[in-house]
Amino acid sequence: MTKTPPETPVVSISFFRMSTRASRAWAMWMMGQARLSLPRVPGIGFWKLCGSGKNEGFTPQLVPQVFAILCSWKDEETARNQIENASVFNRYRSAASEDWTVFLETTSARGIWSGTAPFAATGRAENGPLAALTRATVKPSRALKFWDQAPDVNRLIDDDPNVVFKIGIGEMPLLHQITFSIWPDTSKMAAFARRSGPHADAIRAVRDGNWFAEELYARFAILGDAGSWDGASPLDKLELTA
Repeated sequence: MTKTPPETPVVSISFFRMSTRASRAWAMWMMGQARLSLPRVPGIGFWKLCGSGKNEGFTPQLVPQVFAILCSWKDEETARNQIENASVFNRYRSAASEDWTVFLETTSARGIWSGTAPFAATGRAENGPLAALTRATVKPSRALKFWDQAPDVNRLIDDDPNVVFKIGIGEMPLLHQITFSIWPDTSKMAAFARRSGPHADAIRAVRDGNWFAEELYARFAILGDAGSWDGASPLDKLELTA
């Protein structure tokens, strides 16, 4: 049976860049320790700790310089307050050379994550900038085929002039994978999804081969952000693509 958490339409994703060997070692250690702290943060709902692939991409190369914390909340005020003040987030910020958090409202979601439907969708119209998240548990027997496709898809999205931000993260190397991207509007995101080539081939192979044991797709309206990434807010690029 799919478990449904309390109503949590607001989602935050916090990214932390660990630029030194010591900070990366600390972040790896926190993948275990933060599991004890996050459940005690007031108002938090669903949460996950993640690492990233090489160069922030969706690749099987494990060079974890970016770590992420995804959380769901009942409202934006709670999310912003806890991200700013909760000790576990302050510890990550102190260790990181740079951090950025984006605040989102779930507009649609289907599928499950760790046996749970984690996001409560509001049904808000997607008539502006949006974010998309895909998450999958890859069957071990299909992992090699999956990662044979993934680098080509990653290069394709890198070349798309409309993507504002994208990153590949994951809970467990090679098997539990997440893509997160921000787009100016639904039409530009849909244009990428419809393109022939590696992306379409990968989708077809996934469906035909039944590669995933579990999957989730969600879209979000963008509420705002805090911090910076590469010295600026990635949301500033939305004005350039408008």
